[in-house]
Amino acid sequence: MEEKLIGRRVTRKLIVDSLFDSMRELIMMADPTIRIEIRDFGVFEVKKTKPKPKARNLKTGEFVFVPGRRKMHFKPGKILKNFLKEKIANPLS
Repeated sequence: MEEKLIGRRVTRKLIVDSLFDSMRELIMMADPTIRIEIRDFGVFEVKKTKPKPKARNLKTGEFVFVPGRRKMHFKPGKILKNFLKEKIANPLS
């Protein structure tokens, strides 16, 4: 019985790892603005940031140029969002 449970755990880990590996590959080699939707879970989306020509280095006070880049954004689906909105029964324990 225990061997079956361990085997199932390993199988689940392999499935989840391969899913995230595939997502990572898609994101890294695809269009700079890709969108991956997992129904009832949420949407992973790559968004571009604007370059900032007048950002300030807080330590030195000098102005620096920060180039635009891509960033990952996650938007939870309705079911997940509603679950996260539920109040926790006892937040201190």
